[in-house]
Amino acid sequence: METDLTKEKLLADFKVVVADAEALLQATASQAGEKVSAARERIQESLGKAKVKLAEAEAALVERTKQAAQAADDFVHDHPWKAVGISACIGMVVGLLIGRR
Repeated sequence: METDLTKEKLLADFKVVVADAEALLQATASQAGEKVSAARERIQESLGKAKVKLAEAEAALVERTKQAAQAADDFVHDHPWKAVGISACIGMVVGLLIGRR
């Protein structure tokens, strides 16, 4: 689960980088010159590829999250008393930890 949270944070950070790069491209749109134009084209191409990969990564993360939720749902339906026991134990541990403070 921690890996999924790390991936979500990475995706969010990557979205910010893409948005900042797009803003930079718009801000330099009035700049002339062959080197600037070539650099802008390369950046736009890279941003396009990055957006595609970002969308793919988001889709994969959503799919894995759905699979994990389905697995948890299946476990609870297959073993309801185990799920109740596990939940009770977790609740007791959390209660004890909160009670110590």
